[in-house]
Amino acid sequence: MIRIGIILGSTRPNRKGPQVAQWVLDTASQRVDAEFELIDLRDHPLPHLDEPAPPMFGPSIHAHTRAWAERIAPFDGFVVVTPEYNGGAPGVLKNAIDHAFAEWNDKAVGFVSYGAGGGARAVVQLRTVCSTLGMADVGYQVAISLLTDFENNATFTPREHHSDALHKTLDQVIAWSTALAPLRRPVTVTVTEGTDHDDAEQLSVTR
Repeated sequence: MIRIGIILGSTRPNRKGPQVAQWVLDTASQRVDAEFELIDLRDHPLPHLDEPAPPMFGPSIHAHTRAWAERIAPFDGFVVVTPEYNGGAPGVLKNAIDHAFAEWNDKAVGFVSYGAGGGARAVVQLRTVCSTLGMADVGYQVAISLLTDFENNATFTPREHHSDALHKTLDQVIAWSTALAPLRRPVTVTVTEGTDHDDAEQLSVTR
């Protein structure tokens, strides 16, 4: 079955993200067409990108990066829950994305954002980043207002239309994750040197 990771993209104290991410998980878990799991960036502390070589060039020398890559690799797609800070996505979220490469390739991603203006500008940035990583960013998204969807600026009380928007987003994430599945399967490439096929070498490349 398709597996979707729900990434909670804020780590600051007193963050509102856990309420939003739990709502996404609770809503998604009512479905039978995919499995869903919450990934909290607080559980995966990463330093500012400290790789001597870009992640696209192979496994990291650092245990923290390898652990993060192993955490996200099994998923077929993602829903990113992000606040908007000063017109953009949180640095901690961008940093986590930058710590991996192949683990993002050929997977779908949808967005649930929140902020005074619904977090729309954070998603604009993330779409550019994710598409550059070879991800399919779906058209539907959920934009939650801190002004109208949090009672007393504290308790998340989403309006009814957000649930409809979330299901449409999940529909697209699951559909695209399924459609891209053949690209994520192990690929065997035959490399032949010269004309003697006995010297052919089988290479298995898995993403």
